[in-house]
Amino acid sequence: MQKEVINTNQAPAAIGPYVQATRLGDLVFTSGQIPLDPTTMELVTGAVDVQAEQVMKNLLAILEAAGATAQTVVKTTCFLKNMEDFAAFNGVYAKYLGEAAPARSCVEVPPPPPAAPVAVAAIAYV
Repeated sequence: MQKEVINTNQAPAAIGPYVQATRLGDLVFTSGQIPLDPTTMELVTGAVDVQAEQVMKNLLAILEAAGATAQTVVKTTCFLKNMEDFAAFNGVYAKYLGEAAPARSCVEVPPPPPAAPVAVAAIAYV
């Protein structure tokens, strides 16, 4: 089985030695998405819900490029700089993935570069 690199200009380009996603067989593994605007590559500012909206848009653009959808996501890993943002983040997350109800882990971590307060990675079935 050969892996396929997934790239789309509808999501931010990788800013390090990684790819937006990798497809192996029927599974797609995304890299963690942060609230970067794919056009400007600038970090979206504002409240965590505003930033989470951009994260989810980036994530779904990558999944779509791989042939997956929100309904085919089987697992997400969510990273928050501050668990006090959990409720606001959860509202946005539910808007995009709530009906799909994938398995999920959500942990508090120091912000990933470039100091994003929220990030999400996913595994989806194609």
